[in-house]
Amino acid sequence: MSIVTGIAVYFVIWWIVLFAVLPFGVKIPEKPKPGHATSAPEKPLLLRKALWTTLIAAVIWTGFFLVNYFDLFSFRT
Repeated sequence: MSIVTGIAVYFVIWWIVLFAVLPFGVKIPEKPKPGHATSAPEKPLLLRKALWTTLIAAVIWTGFFLVNYFDLFSFRT
C-alpha cells in the first residue's frame, strides 16, 4: 500500500467515523434561543468528537493496514 493510498483510506474512515460519533452526547435545549434551530444541540463538543474520531479512525486504519500488510485477506482476487 502506498502512502497516498494509506492517507486516502484514513481520510474516508475518518469521515465515516465522524458521522457515527456526531450524535453522541447531544442534548437538545428545552427552550432554544430565538433564531436557533429547535434541533440545535446545547453544546456540540466538536473538538472532543474530532479527537475521539481521530483515535477511533486510527485504530480502524491500523487494522486495515495490518490485514493488507500481512495479506490476510486479498482484495485483488
